Amino acid sequence: MRIDLHTHSSVSDGTEPPAELLATARAAGLDVIALTDHDTTAGWSVAEAARPRGLTVVPGMELSCRWLPDDQPPISVHLLAYLFDPVHPGLAAERARLRDERLHRGERIVRALTRAGYGITWERILERSAGGVVGRPHIARALVEAGAADSVDHAFATLLHHRGPYYVTKADTDVCEGIALVRAAGGVPVFAHGLATKRGRVVGDDAVAAMVEAGLLGLEVDHPDHSADERRHLRGLAADHGLIVTGSSDYHGANKTTPIGACTTEPDQLEAILAAGTGSPPLRD
Repeated sequence: MRIDLHTHSSVSDGTEPPAELLATARAAGLDVIALTDHDTTAGWSVAEAARPRGLTVVPGMELSCRWLPDDQPPISVHLLAYLFDPVHPGLAAERARLRDERLHRGERIVRALTRAGYGITWERILERSAGGVVGRPHIARALVEAGAADSVDHAFATLLHHRGPYYVTKADTDVCEGIALVRAAGGVPVFAHGLATKRGRVVGDDAVAAMVEAGLLGLEVDHPDHSADERRHLRGLAADHGLIVTGSSDYHGANKTTPIGACTTEPDQLEAILAAGTGSPPLRD
């Protein structure tokens, strides 16, 4: 059984609509896929209607969070949430706040780039997002279209880099509060790509321990951005804290070069997630 528990559609910052994403998963020989768009469940209903026979879909989301270390700037962290109740009031309100935050942030970045002479427009960004969650990848693709960047990766490494002049921070959820919200909604919180040092600053083992105390249930260990040593360390942390271990591709379609199913989750770990989630059922035959 091949299981990929972290993928994105065009509802957030992937390039494939949910129906196309599921078809890609099936064509790649996957048996189970989790749809985990950023801060939204807008793709769930489409996935339910378009699901190919024989493919199990785990409804989920990637929640934008932050860790606040003592006497240091916040560290951006992401939380994968599976099988939660999408209408739970607390979590629904926080999702709405994060989507608004992303929208205003994106508009501010585009305004600054436009003032600097880059030939992109906010209207084109909104069109590219197709009514979903606006993110930097939408801006990156617009920059590629305008000839201002060679690729999405090039745009992120230059104009959209977090140390660049056009970067705008966003007010993410405190990760322990996010974990508590996911658990209250019957969901299963898993810390996403927690040691991906190639992306920038990462949290220490003390942060993971605090997340476990707040209700964290799993760690994403096998991820394309984790080195062998980072995977080994995370696997040890998971064993120490009795956490579920997942693996996944973090697939974004054409926005990233990583293929779907590049990393996978073991069936017994999926069963542990299904047993712990009470907010929404998986979509399956």
